Amino acid sequence: MNGMHGIIFSYEKATDLRELIEARVHGSIPFAGEYRVVDFVLSNFVNAGVTDVGVIMQGKCQSMLDHLGTGKSWGLSRNHGGLKLLPSFAYNERRGDDGHFRGKVEALGNVMDYLRHIRQDYVALVDSDLVINLPLQQVLADHMASGADMTCVCTAVPGDRDDTYFKVDDSGRIVDTSYHGYDTSGYRCLNVFVLSKELLINMVADCMAHNRYSFRHHILQDKGSELCFRAWVWDGYAARINSVSAYYERSMELLNPAIRAELFPAARPILSKENDSPSTYIDPTGECVNSLMGDGCDIQGTVRNCVLFRGVKVEKGATVENSILFKDTVVKAGATVRCVITDKNVTINENVTLVGHEHYPVVVEKGSVI
Repeated sequence: MNGMHGIIFSYEKATDLRELIEARVHGSIPFAGEYRVVDFVLSNFVNAGVTDVGVIMQGKCQSMLDHLGTGKSWGLSRNHGGLKLLPSFAYNERRGDDGHFRGKVEALGNVMDYLRHIRQDYVALVDSDLVINLPLQQVLADHMASGADMTCVCTAVPGDRDDTYFKVDDSGRIVDTSYHGYDTSGYRCLNVFVLSKELLINMVADCMAHNRYSFRHHILQDKGSELCFRAWVWDGYAARINSVSAYYERSMELLNPAIRAELFPAARPILSKENDSPSTYIDPTGECVNSLMGDGCDIQGTVRNCVLFRGVKVEKGATVENSILFKDTVVKAGATVRCVITDKNVTINENVTLVGHEHYPVVVEKGSVI
């Protein structure tokens, strides 16, 4: 897989993630007790043998920078290649009318010098907000065997109206691309694309010369008739984190052993930034049922059907159910928490009752004291 280079897009999007992205972009949202969302696509590259990965960043990227560091946790801290962090507007004065991110093509155009110096023949483009464990080596092999100009990974599982959808003919070629429509039939695009470095540079240069900036409009739609874009259908687990409800539902799904086994197979491990926390402690008088917990938790109260991150404390007499508590959240004695998402360093005081609904969980912003 030394023939493939990875590019991850990490940028601000118009979504319904509310408090979860006030201080971060989508890819750096904590997920599954020990990880960030970006860990999944980054680990997909590493598991496929990819040694060079560029992360194109825009917006509130400090959390992402802190998490990725030099890439050492993923074996990508190298003298040549490895992990490269690319602020998309730091390389070129060309940008959108208001200075904001307009599209992936514009972001790629602003790092054109980086693209030209890629050492590999093929490039895989992936969004940072996708939770998936994808065999990318198989995607590349099938792409090379098919002779397609670009391979687009998609799924038959429907999604939202704002997703991109493909119609595919009997040969596997994509014959129509649509989005923001009422018709969500066809295959939902997972925003994973494999193509040659040469074609990528040519398409981006052409779009930039004509002030075209949208990947799905100016490439997937406009160039679909002249180039051969093929679908690679993934029938496994894939989740796009684009709303608070989606984040809550996808997190609760992890309590299902079958989904955990699919998302965390031993053959393709998901890697993350190391931490030095001690083991989680569960008091003999406490209760912990059907929950996923990171290291360093102190559970002395009752926890049921929850996802807890590193350093969470639940004091005696406190009850936490169907909730997601980020790092260093403290639930004090006598408090009741149900269907709640707390960001980092939240404190819920004694005897406080905080209850949301599984379809509309309460979100508590970072550092709050309730």
